[in-house]
Amino acid sequence: MACAAGSARAEISDNVVRVGVLNDISGIFQDTNGMGSVEAARMAAEDFDGGGKGIKVEIVYADHQNKADVGSAIARKWLDVEGVDAIVDVPNSAVGLAVNTVLRDSRMTFLASSTASSDLTGKACSPNTIQWVNDAWATGNTTAAAMMQRGGKDWYFVTVDYALGKGIEAEATNYIEKHGGKVLGSSKHPLGTSDFASFLLQAQNSKAKVIGLANAGGDTINAVKQAAEFGIQEGGQTMVAFLLFVNDVHGMGLKVAQGLQLLEAFYWDMNDDTRAFAKRFAARSGMNGKMPSGNQAGVYASTLAYLNAVAATGSDDAKVVVPQMKTFKGKDKLFGETTIRQDGRVIHPMYLFEVKKPEESKYPYDYYKLIATIPAEQAFRPITDGGCSLVK
Repeated sequence: MACAAGSARAEISDNVVRVGVLNDISGIFQDTNGMGSVEAARMAAEDFDGGGKGIKVEIVYADHQNKADVGSAIARKWLDVEGVDAIVDVPNSAVGLAVNTVLRDSRMTFLASSTASSDLTGKACSPNTIQWVNDAWATGNTTAAAMMQRGGKDWYFVTVDYALGKGIEAEATNYIEKHGGKVLGSSKHPLGTSDFASFLLQAQNSKAKVIGLANAGGDTINAVKQAAEFGIQEGGQTMVAFLLFVNDVHGMGLKVAQGLQLLEAFYWDMNDDTRAFAKRFAARSGMNGKMPSGNQAGVYASTLAYLNAVAATGSDDAKVVVPQMKTFKGKDKLFGETTIRQDGRVIHPMYLFEVKKPEESKYPYDYYKLIATIPAEQAFRPITDGGCSLVK
């Protein structure tokens, strides 16, 4: 047995498995990702505890600054110089797609736990990539379907002008128009916008029943705060945030966020397992009692799944590890019943929530009430429906 274990470790490069957390540490995604994602990866490494084989794990991290060229340069340095074996997290679809290109056919695994572009399991599919948590197809189609079932037929979009926002709007528009709804207009804004007045006034004047915010992070927070000042929801229009996290709600407060509809893959207060993880996370140094976002939960789950596959195969080469990861089908403690498909898409249930009114919240971070549960097989694009043709 000792010889077998030694042989397995010999296939691990540098005798250490290095996981690089690549995200936005200083910009608009710092609360939903940032150093919280680094702590989540560290928690996964600690819980892995060598995988029963004494496997050493190191967690490193870097800030991609929401710039594709910066993200690509970091990925290349990690690949060519620093011996990093997997990259995890990567919010910002433009950066994620660039990293995906760099790692394709290399020995590195891309755990795209926060990259929401559906192209990762479509035209940009790679044998090295596993996509966790969410994507633009799920966000656009599933949210639109849930809202239309509740009478939201007419839409107006306020969309961030890069790959993520455009992808979400395109997917949602396709669903809306195919199912008898109408898109009355769309306003595009740059990433990191501080003044949403003109965009929100156009949305308000459109008289659309639903205003869809196809953005994320600080952009969503600013849009919602300013929409409250305009009294948009009080005027009878419903606001839907396609990518909103519990950290965002905490930042804007329930008085402002109340009534918002949103789609999430993870909520810390769903069950005993999610609560146990969240309380451990909140107690970590530097977290100051903050509950984890879905993206941070995805970093933990994907990192632990990757490390378990390394232990099972005795290798940290993507050509060995990723096929092993794709054999998984079972219960993930944070995301429920989970399957990792051959196109790299991890499927799990999704949930439509409504943000509670201030008087409905009973304790810190008690922010959501569950409106609907979308089964995994309905929440994500079928592998045969325009998905990645790469199945091996």
